[in-house]
Amino acid sequence: MSRSMIMPFPARLKTELKIDPVLLAITGALLLGGFVILASASISISDNAAGNPFFYIQRQLLAAAIGTVAGAICLFIPMQVWQKLGPLMLFTGLALLVVVLIPGIGHEVNGSTRWVRVGFMNLQVSEPARLCFLMYLAGYLVRRNKAVREEFAGFLRPMLVLTLACMLLLKEPDFGAAIVLLATALTMLFVSGARIRDFIVFFTVAVLAVVALTITAPYRMKRLTGFLDPWADPFDSGFQLTQSLIAIGRGEWFGVGLGESVQKLFYLPEAHTDFVFAVFAEEFGLLGSLLLIGLFLALLWRVFQLGIRAHNAERFFEAYVAIGLGTWLGLQAFINVGVNMGMLPTKGLTLPLISYGRSSLIITMICIGLLLRIHHELAVDAKPVNRKRGRRKK
Repeated sequence: MSRSMIMPFPARLKTELKIDPVLLAITGALLLGGFVILASASISISDNAAGNPFFYIQRQLLAAAIGTVAGAICLFIPMQVWQKLGPLMLFTGLALLVVVLIPGIGHEVNGSTRWVRVGFMNLQVSEPARLCFLMYLAGYLVRRNKAVREEFAGFLRPMLVLTLACMLLLKEPDFGAAIVLLATALTMLFVSGARIRDFIVFFTVAVLAVVALTITAPYRMKRLTGFLDPWADPFDSGFQLTQSLIAIGRGEWFGVGLGESVQKLFYLPEAHTDFVFAVFAEEFGLLGSLLLIGLFLALLWRVFQLGIRAHNAERFFEAYVAIGLGTWLGLQAFINVGVNMGMLPTKGLTLPLISYGRSSLIITMICIGLLLRIHHELAVDAKPVNRKRGRRKK
């Protein structure tokens, strides 16, 4: 009798967990570095707002703990389970975006209704909603890949759903989240083999819609004109950007030193959230900024490599999820840094793993847990699970 036959059943099921050490190390470096710069950037704001100089960093640490637990749970859930939950994820994402708009449920901050009170914290619904839509779209691209590659209707169906989601996001309003969701979806469709002409048609309509939204909304036009020439009105529409540029300029090559930033002392609005990169650049200079950007590029490279490995193993759902998550994190980091440097209009997006934002941090940690799960499944068993990719589901 063989040893496998007499081995207890639970022991035969037990599989050694395969963790990607590079992805984990990059994430850990960004997270720990984020705690350091957040503690420095928020100390004055925390003391003024709550009488506790470590108020925001303590809340961020708690969010990191919750995110780590949630990411660890996702690490033990097979990706096929997420694929089967695609329709439910779509319904959940839409429900979140609708619920936040219901008077008395949505919580308004600075004119935007983006949060729902959940226990001890405010949940920014766009964060889990985007993850839900991404998981749904990855499953759709596996089920309907032939239609996506050959028919405009196959391309249009998910984009109509995501356009509805973007309209709900704009209702909050959360223009930045809508842009990231749309760009991530288009990237996933491109990777899946959608026709270029379908992209051209949709992109043309999307650009016209963005132009119309910008022209018809005075505050969006004000942001755009302030971005183009912030020094024309440095005390109103250009105030955030001018203060950010002053902070980055003060950093020069090596920075003024950790904790020595002047701009974070009530000069730079949202120094601990949207403009934390400016404080980092002031304290660590150009070289430190390049190192931070290099870490994000390394994270992006590692995630895309994981997506390529999954595609080569014909595990297409995992490939689309990895590409989607990598695009999301990379694009959000690019937009945040671009806004801080005056390359893009203000969008209100956090810098992943760095900025203060409990909802963002928790969802980002869940994303890392999903990526680690994909790596584990490829390392343990790289057999194809999506051989019907080219067949249209009836």
